[in-house]
Amino acid sequence: MKQDVDKLIAGAFSGDESSLGCLLTMVENDDASVSRILEAVSSKLGRAYRIGITGSPGSGKSTLIDKLVAAMRSKGLTVGVICVDPSSPITGGAVLGDRIRMEQHYSDDGVFIRSMASRGSYGGISKAVGAAVDIFDASGKDVVVIETVGIGQEGIDITKIVDTTLLVLAPGWGDSMQLMKAGVLEVADIIVINKADLGGDGLADSIREILALSTRKSAPPVIQTQAFNNIGIDDLYRELENRRNEHHHKAKER
Repeated sequence: MKQDVDKLIAGAFSGDESSLGCLLTMVENDDASVSRILEAVSSKLGRAYRIGITGSPGSGKSTLIDKLVAAMRSKGLTVGVICVDPSSPITGGAVLGDRIRMEQHYSDDGVFIRSMASRGSYGGISKAVGAAVDIFDASGKDVVVIETVGIGQEGIDITKIVDTTLLVLAPGWGDSMQLMKAGVLEVADIIVINKADLGGDGLADSIREILALSTRKSAPPVIQTQAFNNIGIDDLYRELENRRNEHHHKAKER
């Protein structure tokens, strides 16, 4: 068994997608080999830029991710995407399954998309998701994107396993008081107002008013997008690149 696991680990490190998929399944099922897998990947961490994307349902996160992944691929970057879905009470699997809106990327060898169930863990980020991010990193992916459902505790939890956190909102979805209670504005590195043509300026003003009352030392940038029409994606990508460069500089200094 140990030999089989070592073979899968070697395969994933050399870019074999079926080996990578098997390792992800093993950590999701909390297999007995998880500690061996995590030990093997620990020496290969630190290459991938980890982006967490959280936001209210209906804000268009999947479409936004689809466009961002396309931008990353146009730069020659390889990408791993983890969609953290609510657990199915029947099977324990991911309810939403494969994302149709990202369909164009499934035939792309440079993109690996995986839906994972949160399995009812408080905050929606399970232990398995953190392990999966590490496996993507160790397997050589340049960028790992983690999408969570909702803007509650899971939006805060995601910050612990990523370099940059995006909060995606859309006009008309959830009021300002709900945002203040959620606390996710306190931890987001970039705030994205998607579907901005539906009233983005008004929502941006509300967010800036809330941030002015915040204890944060500096306010995060607020970027307006229309992902469906590919508007604002370049601005958002540039902001992510700037933060990636800052992250790498800090990592080198350490």
